[in-house]
Amino acid sequence: MSVRWPTLSIMLIIILTVAIAPRLQAQVTNEEVDEAIARGLTFLSQAQLEDHSWKIDSFGKSTAATSLAVMAFMAAGQTPGEGPYGEQVENGILWVLDHQEEGLLVHKKSHGPLYSHGISTLMLAEAIGMLQQKGAAPEGRLTEERCREGLEQAIELILRAQNVDKQPRHEGGWRYHPTSRDSDLSVTGWQLLALRAARNAGCNVPSENIDRAIEYVKRCATVNEPGFAYQPGSTPTATRSGTGILALEICGAHLDPVTLRAAEGLRARPLNQTDPYYFYGAYYCTVGMFQMGGRYWTDTRDRVYTQLIQMQQEDGSWQAQHGSERNTGKVYCTAMAILALAVEYQYLPIYQR
Repeated sequence: MSVRWPTLSIMLIIILTVAIAPRLQAQVTNEEVDEAIARGLTFLSQAQLEDHSWKIDSFGKSTAATSLAVMAFMAAGQTPGEGPYGEQVENGILWVLDHQEEGLLVHKKSHGPLYSHGISTLMLAEAIGMLQQKGAAPEGRLTEERCREGLEQAIELILRAQNVDKQPRHEGGWRYHPTSRDSDLSVTGWQLLALRAARNAGCNVPSENIDRAIEYVKRCATVNEPGFAYQPGSTPTATRSGTGILALEICGAHLDPVTLRAAEGLRARPLNQTDPYYFYGAYYCTVGMFQMGGRYWTDTRDRVYTQLIQMQQEDGSWQAQHGSERNTGKVYCTAMAILALAVEYQYLPIYQR
């Protein structure tokens, strides 16, 4: 009796099964994510300085580092003033508020204070949501009123900086300083996240300011290659594309044609561990693609989560091996890694779809 060859359809099933199997084996489980986050939080809790701040190695004590660490705890469900890390989180927020001067949330002046300011403003907006749920803290500690006062001053500064007279190609965005007359996508991304989160928290953020920022982000979309550039007319990278995607997604431009094009480009040329700003990109790419959902999120999750789990060190930290992030130290990289891994928890309002 002759042996029949498998039909074409069966052969295709076999081929697809073999092709998909390695990908399924590489998927990171929720348990692995939970464990990685828990180990990372343990490291961050031990890295907090005596004055309750955290530091970036190349800059020292920093409102940006402190705010990123605080957001990492909150992203994992740790509430200010409650739970095993509650006191540390609360003290970190108070340290940031204590270093606000004329609205600006910066410990010491640097070449780009609006980076720290935008990150810290975003943190305050996210903290308010948790403080609203738990009610007023004991007298002398962090309260929603104290946090909101600082947030409103910070938002006013961001709006003033956006309204500085700029050339048309830079209009609507932000750069390093409140008085800068040009803009870039990186600084703009943090300010836009802060404005959107503050609006969610009940602050007065005019729609026209959000709309102008959206228009600037869209001008950073590239033509020859899908993605977003640092400034209009320059070239895209995975990190910049993640920034542009998240900025548009959280501002209501869900699945905008510009975003879809960039997301397809990011799927074709995803974030790589050798990227000079890998941890920065891991945050923006995961949160941005999570907002988009579907295959955009599953593809990104599989790839980035696998990378992050493999890169975690014995002490629970992460450390950059390439580019400028090598000089930032473990606190920055660990906070950004946790923020990327915790997106599915959706504890932070900015993560919610």
